[in-house]
Amino acid sequence: MMAAMSFSAASVPDPSPELLQRAAAVRRSAMALAQRSDGERQAALQAMADALEARREQILEANRQDLDAAAADGLASALVARLKLDGPKLDGAITGVRQVAALADPLGRRQLHTELDQGLVLERITVPLGVVGVIFEARPDAVMQIASLAIRSGNGAILKGGREANRSCTAIIEALREGLAASAVEPAALELLTSREESLALLKLDGLVDLIIPRGSNALVQFIQDNTRIPVLGHADGICHFYVDAAADPALALRVAIDSKTQYPAACNAIETLLVHQAIAPQFLPQAIDAFAAAGVELRGDAAAQALGVSHVATDADWSTEYSDMILAVKVVPDLDAALEHIGRYGSRHTDAICTTDPATADRFLAAVDSAGVYLNCSTRFADGFRYGFGAEVGISTQTLPPRGPVGLEGLVTYRYRLRGDGHIAADYASGTRQFTHRSLPL
Repeated sequence: MMAAMSFSAASVPDPSPELLQRAAAVRRSAMALAQRSDGERQAALQAMADALEARREQILEANRQDLDAAAADGLASALVARLKLDGPKLDGAITGVRQVAALADPLGRRQLHTELDQGLVLERITVPLGVVGVIFEARPDAVMQIASLAIRSGNGAILKGGREANRSCTAIIEALREGLAASAVEPAALELLTSREESLALLKLDGLVDLIIPRGSNALVQFIQDNTRIPVLGHADGICHFYVDAAADPALALRVAIDSKTQYPAACNAIETLLVHQAIAPQFLPQAIDAFAAAGVELRGDAAAQALGVSHVATDADWSTEYSDMILAVKVVPDLDAALEHIGRYGSRHTDAICTTDPATADRFLAAVDSAGVYLNCSTRFADGFRYGFGAEVGISTQTLPPRGPVGLEGLVTYRYRLRGDGHIAADYASGTRQFTHRSLPL
């Protein structure tokens, strides 16, 4: 992934003529794609899935080469976990492409239908964004997710994965474009960038790219926001919390907390901090310490957690660290207010959860935590476009403005106002000759 903190604004190069040509081709293809029917876009995704299956062994071999190179380079274990694309993971991704094909068409939906006056009718209709640029790190399966969502929603896509995944991403994009070539959609609607210079130059493709979605560290997101005029949909750190309330069911809380941390610790929706109410801590923490140790998780606790058996010391830095690994910070808090204050201070507004049997406490937590996902008595690992029924996601947005949380098809469309008249002019209404009716019509 691009090491964003090592760059300054002056280091962002202008796009090369060759990159401009490729981006323009994506733009043209996206304009044509936006005119394709629902059935044609569905068929394109099925053809993409067929091509991925046909090239299955080439894709897996490319990923094995990437993994070998990553091992030689000493890539961090969290990135290696994201980089790995084995048979079941690839099969799941291909299934995801077919599921996106089966989703309802997000385009052409009439959101507003109003008669402004007799013969003057206003509509608001959903349309594609145009071209999205997505910069992500090691995960090659993201190429399939993003590409399927882009084509289904009528958008072109320019993708840039981490250099550690270049072989995998290239093999996947070749298969996807082969699938498009067998359909009514132009293969040029999908483009892959493979160098750091190209990913930096992408930031200057305003006019050709309509939205940039970075999937990586907060530093990466901040760097991109500071160095582009293209709108940015930020997905920064995933510092997720799990709060065990005084009224929690200890067995349920432990089961959910273990899943939230260990089911896939490299994911951005895995918890990084466990907050425990002081009233339940003497009962809950000793069990949790044994269970997390058995699962291979290193616990780092504050003084109160250490007094109850947590062996490693948590520093101030631990509360604001996304480990993406088998490490969990533990803090004992006096009450719900303290838990809310901690989440508000250190959270990344991604996903936070509470375990409690007290309805009033649950309602307050769900209302007070300003995160994209706020959960009660269930794992934070459900913060995922596939699990939400979106088929896949282009990323998770932690900003307040929509789209927020997992971004699927709905996050890749905008709308256009269409007004149909019959010689109507504004002067007639300014003079009072005619009056607006503003009558709602059926959607």
